[in-house]
Amino acid sequence: MWATRPVTRKQAIALYRCGSRLTVRILMSQSFTIRCQAQRLRTLEAENHKLRGQLALAKHHPETPSAMLPVYAKPHTSKRKRRPGAKKGHQGHCRPVPDKIDAIERHSLSNCPNCRGELSAPVETRSRYIEDIPQIEPRVTEHVIHRYWCRSCRKIVEPKVPQAFPGCVLGNNLIAFSCWLHYGLGLTVDKIVALLNVACQFKVTAGGLIQAWQRLATHLDINYKQLREMAKSSPVLHADETGWRLNGKTHWLWCFTQDRLAYYTIARSRGAPVVKKVLGKKFDGTLVTDFYAAYNGTSPAFRQRCLVHLDREIEKVDLVDESPQWKAFRKKFRRWIGDARRLGYNRSALSSDSFQRARNFLGDRLEALGDTSDLQTKFACRLPQRLRRFRHELLTFLDLPGVSSSNNHAERQIRPAVIIRKNSYCNRSKQGARVQAAMMSIFQTLHLRSIDPMRSLRDGLIDHLASGRPPLAAALGPTSTR
Repeated sequence: MWATRPVTRKQAIALYRCGSRLTVRILMSQSFTIRCQAQRLRTLEAENHKLRGQLALAKHHPETPSAMLPVYAKPHTSKRKRRPGAKKGHQGHCRPVPDKIDAIERHSLSNCPNCRGELSAPVETRSRYIEDIPQIEPRVTEHVIHRYWCRSCRKIVEPKVPQAFPGCVLGNNLIAFSCWLHYGLGLTVDKIVALLNVACQFKVTAGGLIQAWQRLATHLDINYKQLREMAKSSPVLHADETGWRLNGKTHWLWCFTQDRLAYYTIARSRGAPVVKKVLGKKFDGTLVTDFYAAYNGTSPAFRQRCLVHLDREIEKVDLVDESPQWKAFRKKFRRWIGDARRLGYNRSALSSDSFQRARNFLGDRLEALGDTSDLQTKFACRLPQRLRRFRHELLTFLDLPGVSSSNNHAERQIRPAVIIRKNSYCNRSKQGARVQAAMMSIFQTLHLRSIDPMRSLRDGLIDHLASGRPPLAAALGPTSTR
């Protein structure tokens, strides 16, 4: 009775009046149930304490990834400072009148739609433009191929059909369009199949599309290798990496990019051998990265470490250190980051002597920040150590024009891959991973160069199948003969 529900005051008094011997016998008869209940209670309390500890650690530990934080524990984003849209009184914006009109339809009335009265000639006319997509239907073309006997070669020859791959029943337009939807825009294979089946009235299976994409990647392999060579010869190159899954196992997607180029590769390793394989032991340009040690696998001519990552480290230390020494260091450090970035923005407005004096002064302030020794927590002490170690790689963007102070470009180019990872759950085979890296590299490079991916890929495939030249020679430039 007492093990299943709380004992009331009246029951406790009655139990006390029964005497010590009877009370002991009653308690001993319920001892097993009480022990089970107590053990269960201790287990629940331990689990609750562990959960509270993990949550507190996730809230305050500076190295906790954002994915480990529950939604309710994350800080709220700030509201927009201004309302969307143009200000009151400004001229509105609308879709411009089309340059080309395909058809003209005239609309007239003989009776009033309200009272059904008879109408005479129109008193005025207005025009309305409607842009729409016509109903799409698949186009089937029968290619009648005449074959000939060549006396010199002693074999039968026939003309090439550049509208499709040899032995493939799917045309170049369909393959290029579906491939761009998957690797360029991040749509899943099932959604692409549904789009083709419903909107285009084209019946196709997921396996048929994947096989066509693999054949396309084989023909574009020379362009994929060309992008790697172009990355190795870039004067300025940004690099970043993110997690990837290959058949359920953790891999890494690496991105090497600049203003007109994006090269992706998927590897099992997250270490320096990947960087060395892509860029070689020596890189003749400037490499812009974060502070991850794997990028030390190559020896570039110059390095620039991301200043934004340093600013994020300040926010992490704020969670665990509120000492006056840290607050004083944080104020000086953030002011130094802001002054360095402003000097880079205002380079053209200063004379060479003024710019050089400001540059030298920033270097002296950096040395002083690196010599700070009164910080208390180990997380705060890491920042001066990092400044001392990378002091020659933090102001390269002031010495070399065209170099950014942050690695934001690489993070922006790796974002499409992150969206694809969320939608399609990465790859299941090594061949699929290679096709993924190659097609993302090509489509993202075309996007950076503001080139129409559909038209360039379609025209490039027709020229490639007809002449044997590289498919995207016009869009990416001539390939090397090495």
